[in-house]
Amino acid sequence: MVETIINKFGSLQGWNNATVNIMGRDVEGITTLSYKDSEEIENIYGAGKYPVGRGSGNYQAEASISLLKEEYDAIQSALPPGKRLSDIAPFDITVEYALPDGRVLKDRIRNCQFTGRGVESNQNDKSMIYQSDLIVSHIEWNII
Repeated sequence: MVETIINKFGSLQGWNNATVNIMGRDVEGITTLSYKDSEEIENIYGAGKYPVGRGSGNYQAEASISLLKEEYDAIQSALPPGKRLSDIAPFDITVEYALPDGRVLKDRIRNCQFTGRGVESNQNDKSMIYQSDLIVSHIEWNII
């Protein structure tokens, strides 16, 4: 009898397969991490109606993170009194994805800085989660 795989990828990666490390510590109070990059690429036209080549412009990386208030408080408590999260020197975030076959894929978000901090809470909330935008220099995909 032939075993049928549901799809060609088999077991898929999920949140439970990801580990996020910030400033040398695996973060447990994280609920969301988002990162992406892009580069301006456009067609260059010459004679005729079709492009004769392509040109590239600036690279841009973006990231944001949502943490439990307790996680923000832990980071804040490591700072001197009166300092803000945005005062922290640039740091890297390493994200590891454990694959079912035992391999680990790793991305690194470089030179991150918090752009701010806040608190958001509503009646009947069971936890306080806040999303912070990060300013980053670049993303290294699938590093060793």
